[in-house]
Amino acid sequence: MERPGRPSALPLESYAALGDGRSVALVGLDGSIDWWCVPNMNSAPMLDRILDERRGGFFTLTPRGEFTSHRAYRPGSNVLETVFETSTGRARLVEALNSGSGGRLPWCELARRIEGLEGEVTFEMRLVFGTQADTICPFLYTNANATTFHAGSVIGLLRYSDGVRIEEEGDGEIRGVVGVRAGGRELVAILAGENEPLVVESPEVIDARIDVTHEEWRQWCAGIRFQGSYRDAVIRSALALKLLLYSPTGAIAAAATCSLPEGIGGEKNYDYRYAWVRDASYTIKAFLRIGAAAEAKGAFTWLIKRLAEHGALVCYTLEGGVLGEEVEIDLPGYRGSRPVRRGNQAAGQHQHGIYGDIFETAARFVAGGNVLDPHSASVLAAVADRCAETWRQPDSGIWELSERGHYTMSKISAWQALARAVELADGGHVPATCRDRWARSRDRIAEWVDANCWSEEQQAYVMVPGGDKLDASLALAVRFGFDGRDRLEKTLRALDDRLGRGLFHYRYHGVENDEGCFLACTFWIIEGLALLGHRDEARLRFDEVMAALDTRGAGILAEMVDPDTLAFLGNMPQGLSHLALIQTAATVDGCPL
Repeated sequence: MERPGRPSALPLESYAALGDGRSVALVGLDGSIDWWCVPNMNSAPMLDRILDERRGGFFTLTPRGEFTSHRAYRPGSNVLETVFETSTGRARLVEALNSGSGGRLPWCELARRIEGLEGEVTFEMRLVFGTQADTICPFLYTNANATTFHAGSVIGLLRYSDGVRIEEEGDGEIRGVVGVRAGGRELVAILAGENEPLVVESPEVIDARIDVTHEEWRQWCAGIRFQGSYRDAVIRSALALKLLLYSPTGAIAAAATCSLPEGIGGEKNYDYRYAWVRDASYTIKAFLRIGAAAEAKGAFTWLIKRLAEHGALVCYTLEGGVLGEEVEIDLPGYRGSRPVRRGNQAAGQHQHGIYGDIFETAARFVAGGNVLDPHSASVLAAVADRCAETWRQPDSGIWELSERGHYTMSKISAWQALARAVELADGGHVPATCRDRWARSRDRIAEWVDANCWSEEQQAYVMVPGGDKLDASLALAVRFGFDGRDRLEKTLRALDDRLGRGLFHYRYHGVENDEGCFLACTFWIIEGLALLGHRDEARLRFDEVMAALDTRGAGILAEMVDPDTLAFLGNMPQGLSHLALIQTAATVDGCPL
């Protein structure tokens, strides 16, 4: 059944994110929550209008008539405030996925408070339940205590204050109206769980918990040690990364969404609600750099356990399991971008890059004065042995390409892994039994890359030996300390020149027509410039990029951006974009790696 509503999908940059360490909701600038998986980030979505504009589920609080709106997160917090202005008044919508004073609640609690600021504003409320591509039939059920909604295995309650008037209550939709005058205050909230009893909290308790949640976020931010000139931007990205940390296990999701397209109308629409070794490792390093030791330790422990249990895979489920096969879901997709996918084909690939990611993380962990236990050290030594044994084999590369090959970045990542493994062995952090073998393999890889991957014609390391394509991820080789300054600087300049489009950069040659510019690549190139001594140039360019991004969204970054329109593309919040921002800001400010 199609439902009347807004005429078209919202731009992705119109969304901000709410989270509680377990689930993430995306709320648009018009007051519509169009994505929310309950109870977990990787659960089936209860609200999914972002992938099905006409028939998907959503939860709106939108002023009647024409309005303007602007929004921002509270400082040091993931509590969001949106101010709506109409011809009759102004009102503020304050939203959070609530937590308690002891941390995450044992249920999902989405709280939305309306505060009257001037005059009077009337909001229309609609809660429309998604059907998970017509695989479930939501319904309401009333007993002596409450009316609950049921959407597949999810059970929930709609709670609201006395000023909310319910006009329609049916299996598919609950509709109401709420008006606020200056100084007034009303609340609408959802409490939900999966196959579990629910506590029926009062609206007053839920309302008060919004401010408790805000204080919890503020206290967490107070522990971040970064004090550079980009502290505000670093704090905002750290808060975005914190939303992606799945607190039940310590896993870090690559993003909180599924199948948001890398190019409108294209087929590059993937499910990112899993924990990639690459993204998790980079996030751990970013957390370590800003002093978020608890999150770094929890995520690193999770990663070591997965390596011991399943071996070095590309990605895992948030619970720590192995991904099943990728399947297509019968939904129209964001702005007609099909297919919509669940699962990810990367699960069946091999990437040498994971070896470098794992060992760089371990090296940063011990560099901060932390200690590896004997079991973790043994697991890491086995991973180093595997890297030394397999580095000559082709792989799918950092970009998870369908064609296996001898990607330059993969070889450099294997070099990075063994270089860090030797350093860890020399420091007594991992068993040194095979240390000499690791060192010999490290040196052989460096010789192989220099002999096969440098192009005199391109004056750069190329994507694959003998080719002429460039790969922007090679900017990371600067941070890895792979080569001398000359070849790295030439490679960086070539990447900037040939993959750049305005302020931003494509991942590699050949993707210009079917995806946007990859934000992390732009940050990596800027960071590389700073590390090579061009700090003034890097700062100027970083400031320009940040100013451009600041005009979009509320501080939440997607995976990519259209270089001409600055429209966001890809899944969001995108961990790789935010952690690359943090690392670049810290490097430009001169903070130690």
